[in-house]
Amino acid sequence: MARRERLQKILAAAGVASRRGAEDLLRAGRVRVNGEIASLGASADPETDRIDVDGEPVAAAPTEYWILHKPRGVITTRRDPQGRPTVVDLVPEAAGRLFPVGRLDRETEGLVLLTNDGPLAHALLHPSRGVEREYRVTVEGHIAARSLARLARGVRLRDGPRTAPARVGAARFDPREHRSHFDLVLIEGRKRQIRRACAALGHPVVRLLRVRIGPLRLGRLAPGAHRELTAAERRALERLRGAAAGR
Repeated sequence: MARRERLQKILAAAGVASRRGAEDLLRAGRVRVNGEIASLGASADPETDRIDVDGEPVAAAPTEYWILHKPRGVITTRRDPQGRPTVVDLVPEAAGRLFPVGRLDRETEGLVLLTNDGPLAHALLHPSRGVEREYRVTVEGHIAARSLARLARGVRLRDGPRTAPARVGAARFDPREHRSHFDLVLIEGRKRQIRRACAALGHPVVRLLRVRIGPLRLGRLAPGAHRELTAAERRALERLRGAAAGR
């Protein structure tokens, strides 16, 4: 029996691109099925149909999962038109064609998951899944409890509505540095949300470090270092994927 699936799902599962990236490939006419240009929304049977991207056949790739400690100055993308270093540059070429799950801006450090598992990436990123992202935040000045409470409730930014609610820990003020340190957990966030919200409260971010995505923790991984996921971490991701599939 034919097992037809959307092409963006097939391409993501093969590690060609994320689902969104696969949609871009389809819109650009770079995907063919059995020699015919495929359109967005088309489906195919990955076992019987020939699928090509830019003339190269797509084959199912073994799933790969890597944790990377992204340093400052590195771009969270597969490639950068300006030639700046990217997270993919920091993992071994032997790891295969990987893409980052979730973005960190250039100056933000910390945990990035690199994988070729498109369905898992979708499960981790979709707001309805409720997957937490935890950050360690350092800001200028002595941030008051009322400002932390505003961060937790959401801060209205100039370009739109309030930021999504967050879980905010107690702050520790260092008088020598004149800086405050606290932990913050988000489920859903807008672009540069933490930096912009803190700036709106009068406390610009000095350092921002992501230490957790769902069940995955950065631990003591040094900046620029990487490692494959442990068996326990893979099982935790499979449980998350299973929970997402059951909704």
